[in-house]
Amino acid sequence: MIDWSAVIKDECRVPAGVSDRDAVAELALLLRDPDPAVRDDLAYTVLARLIPSLDAGLCRELGDEMAGRFEDPEIQVRSFAPLILAPIVKRGEFSGHWLAAFESWYPAERDLRGWDDAFGWLHAAAHGADLLGAFGRCPQVDPTAMPRLAVVRMLTPTEFLFAEMEDARLAAALALTLSREELSEEQSAAWLAPIVESFENGEPGHVPTQISNTVRVLQALYVYADRGVRSAWDGGETLRPRHPDVVKQHVGDALALAAPYLA
Repeated sequence: MIDWSAVIKDECRVPAGVSDRDAVAELALLLRDPDPAVRDDLAYTVLARLIPSLDAGLCRELGDEMAGRFEDPEIQVRSFAPLILAPIVKRGEFSGHWLAAFESWYPAERDLRGWDDAFGWLHAAAHGADLLGAFGRCPQVDPTAMPRLAVVRMLTPTEFLFAEMEDARLAAALALTLSREELSEEQSAAWLAPIVESFENGEPGHVPTQISNTVRVLQALYVYADRGVRSAWDGGETLRPRHPDVVKQHVGDALALAAPYLA
């Protein structure tokens, strides 16, 4: 086994005599590990650094493997698959199979734990949001599809509150998608219709967790629509929705249904 800690100290350069294919195969295996020190600190850290420079064919093979993991019985395997697929899509690779697998998994995932004392970060909602944003910016993907998928994820009943910045990650994905030049004003707001309907049909009493999550996402989206969203964790270009005033107006109108003091 390769000493991946040493590789990280060496700026994630694959050791001499080890092929990229062998390195990726070992890292992909380690990415399944329940131990966060192995899965997250080692495997994910190195793979994320390697993906931009991998051979296109090898990158697509890795993407195929990650897409297959959406049906894995272990949560840490499912939840880390989108974290690897996202940079693959961002570098320009795409497969309709990856998109279909993601669309089936993301709104159906029931284990939305963020941090777990034993597993470390699981964060399926946040990791999935990163991939949603990558697909949302991908020219091969209908720009109206990802906001609709995000709404299904938000409104699906859950016991897990977005307490680990999942709301900010999903709002960022929406803001990135809504920056697509092809979007009309109507398309920039139409995806909110199921949320408006859900808010209008709400009853007095305890606020369901998924409704609280949805409010949190929309609040964050309003800020992104106003200030812009960075295209990458380390900065990148600042993007804004194609129709920011339309987005803010309709998001604000939706929030006013759930927050009557909102002017």
